[in-house]
Amino acid sequence: MSASFPRRLAAACCLFPLAATAQTASTDAAVPTLRDIVVTASRSPEPLADVVGDVTVIGPKQLAEARGDSIAEIIGRAPGVQFTSNGGPQTVTSLFMRGANSAHTLVLIDGMRINGSTSGGVNFPAIDPALVERIEILRGAASSLYGSDAIGGVINIITKKGEQDRPLSAWANVGYGTYETAKSNLGLSGAAQGWDYSFSASAAGSKGFDAQRPRYSNDAPNDMHYPDKDGYRSHAVSGTLGYRWAEGHHIGLSAYNGYTDGDFDASGYDPVTWNSYPLDDVYSLYRQQAYALTSTDRITDQWESVLRFGWNKDSVESRDPVSTNYTASQRRTFSWQNNWQFLPQHRLSLVTERVEERVQSNTRYDQSDRDTNAVALIYKSRIDRLHTQASVRNDNYTGYGNQTTGSLGLDFDLTDAWQVGVAGNTGFHAPTFNDMYYPGSVNLDLKPEKSRNIEAHLAYTGERTQARLTVFQNKVRDLIVWDNALSKSNNLDSATIRGITLSGEHDFGNTTLRASADFLDPRNDDPAPGTNSQLIRRARQIFHVGIEHRIQALKLGAEYQYTGNRYDNVYNSATFKTEQTRLGGYSLVNLTAAYDFSKSLGVQVRWNNVLDKDYVLVDGYNTPGSNVFVNLSWRM
Repeated sequence: MSASFPRRLAAACCLFPLAATAQTASTDAAVPTLRDIVVTASRSPEPLADVVGDVTVIGPKQLAEARGDSIAEIIGRAPGVQFTSNGGPQTVTSLFMRGANSAHTLVLIDGMRINGSTSGGVNFPAIDPALVERIEILRGAASSLYGSDAIGGVINIITKKGEQDRPLSAWANVGYGTYETAKSNLGLSGAAQGWDYSFSASAAGSKGFDAQRPRYSNDAPNDMHYPDKDGYRSHAVSGTLGYRWAEGHHIGLSAYNGYTDGDFDASGYDPVTWNSYPLDDVYSLYRQQAYALTSTDRITDQWESVLRFGWNKDSVESRDPVSTNYTASQRRTFSWQNNWQFLPQHRLSLVTERVEERVQSNTRYDQSDRDTNAVALIYKSRIDRLHTQASVRNDNYTGYGNQTTGSLGLDFDLTDAWQVGVAGNTGFHAPTFNDMYYPGSVNLDLKPEKSRNIEAHLAYTGERTQARLTVFQNKVRDLIVWDNALSKSNNLDSATIRGITLSGEHDFGNTTLRASADFLDPRNDDPAPGTNSQLIRRARQIFHVGIEHRIQALKLGAEYQYTGNRYDNVYNSATFKTEQTRLGGYSLVNLTAAYDFSKSLGVQVRWNNVLDKDYVLVDGYNTPGSNVFVNLSWRM
């Protein structure tokens, strides 16, 4: 443990009571998030106030305030999350949850995993937040609930849906902003006579900005830089159709299909001199599809059955004047979850699951299919002031056998407002097809990455105030990294990630104040000689402050974000070596405004990076300058 980490813990403990003292103010409004129903923390619907775990819900209100932003930008403002993009929302995008690697965050759409089978990443450019109802973020290892990839946490992106006993309603948005960015979306939903339905569609386009910089931070030339604007074109549709054919029995179909055609920069090589040169007319096509058929049946008063078949596909096609590369992975998921409420405050869930992965590519993999059979038990109880959740899961993978994970969380209500809790859980990340089966670098002896996470929290929930302090340590071993000596992936490293997250919110009536602070110590346990031990692209300090004030029909907001120094690796074509560079910290100021002309018509304005700061998320790639987006919204 670094010497500065205990000081950060002490500082956070001192700040925590200050966040809770704001409870002395008075207003008639209660904090609305207490009534949120979430499903990610235990795989069953439950009030947010009853969740055992570190969960954040990004709801319709927050999504509406960020109409022009990408899904990764929105998620990246949540406590404990960092994001990067390689030159804009149409490029490779990564999320780091609690300092874990990007492939260590499991991402779901409506409960179905969408992490790619080849790279382990997610096609974030193909996910349009305009079609999203809410986002649930579960921090901490959750493999005992969901299997592979959930080392840092789980993000569940839940699309817009119809509701029971609600007449037809419709909505539409149209917006325009900097970089000639235009976005439009519309939808409808409703429910009557047992049927529920919804449909949403969106389209967007932008001229964009130059994705890459002429030089890296170490002043080495960037051979991929082509001086042009890199924009994108995208569209997406989603929908649901359900029928409640008897009391307690519902069958439903959900679908999501998103597509983005984005420009980026790349380089070619002269076959004679082997000198590299930038290429023009280079772009990637990202596509994300997710479909599910679900039957939810109340067999008895104590027994509920949830049977689901899901199919999803992610694909990336990269084209340039020299070559075309295509990779896609398909996943069929069969799951049956049985929930027994055998006592009023005790629930037991049995999950059986089969996942069939198939890879398609113009590169011939040594193996292109893999199956997983899993079984899990989840126990949830409340005895007086003690809340308990325990789970255990076994995943049997084609190629290397069984992986067993478990978790135990205990929360205790000290008073009606104060709560203390501890949790321990294990996680794992199965090697991807690229890790094990890529031509020329096959390694069938790879072991899965494994983690052990422990955490503790202190939380205050009042009528108008919420505050939470979380301390955690996640030990990850057998990290899969590229072995230059053998030209293949190997289990070479281990990492220890320690952190403190402090977050709070207070409602003064017409004014709401929010703040969060993340203190992170993400370290490679055995760094290469001459390199910093801090894991790349992860800052050790992040601060968010936001304030929102309403004046009748007008709502004004301001946000401040500080992100500390980070490190990155970059290949120097002059020396033929990978070098580590330091990326400086940065501060961003964003402003928002919204005005309701009526109950049906309104306008929203968001101004990001007001001070036009020049900052870097990935070395060699640009980020947006000062940009404004104006949206006109209508709702029936």
